[in-house]
Amino acid sequence: MSTTTAFPIRQWPTLTITGESVKYAVHRIFCVGRNYAAHAAEMGAEVDREAPFYFTKSALAFAESGQTLPYPPATSNYHHEVELVVAIGAEAFRIAPAQSRGAIYGYGCGLDMTRRDLQLAAREKQRPWDTAKDVEHSAVIADITPADRFGVPASQRIRLTVNGEPRQAGRLSDLAWGVDELISDLSHYYHLAPGDLIMTGTPAGVGPVRPGDEIVGEIEGLTPVHLTVGQPE
Repeated sequence: MSTTTAFPIRQWPTLTITGESVKYAVHRIFCVGRNYAAHAAEMGAEVDREAPFYFTKSALAFAESGQTLPYPPATSNYHHEVELVVAIGAEAFRIAPAQSRGAIYGYGCGLDMTRRDLQLAAREKQRPWDTAKDVEHSAVIADITPADRFGVPASQRIRLTVNGEPRQAGRLSDLAWGVDELISDLSHYYHLAPGDLIMTGTPAGVGPVRPGDEIVGEIEGLTPVHLTVGQPE
């Protein structure tokens, strides 16, 4: 017996993998909040030293690097956040940090674009951040580099420019919660699986962008992420 649906089923979005003919299918996107102390401070908060905390973006928020994407509706304060992205390549459930490396397929450079005015309003009322973070085209991610070609996240530089002007800068060693710790912690809440992405947090220097702005995020050893902010729809 065949099964039909009322509407066409959307295909999972895919990411290019450097040096490979196959692509990486994106399923879930987990994001880590306040994982750089300096960024937490500029947001009037601090890193939670007891445990990391998370929010999510739908796979429908994913966008390939290199596009011109519209300035989103319902905001006048749209911010850039450059982040290391971890691509999961094996199932992981209730694993220890020492086992986390075996679950990693590769790494990428991404942008967690944020409707900051909506986030701050929600935070003030102790409400979820969904409308601020899970925004169409707000998870812009460059090509994935397999882990064996990138190595281990350590002191690699992470930076972002807008129209060639420096905005954000730091090192991956500034992460309050490292990649192994994050994977282990998340695996106690979810059955992690291939297709899951983890956006690991952003360094200080986040700020607004406007239509026409050219954003470039870079992490040493990874393909840079590019975004041109288009006109509002």
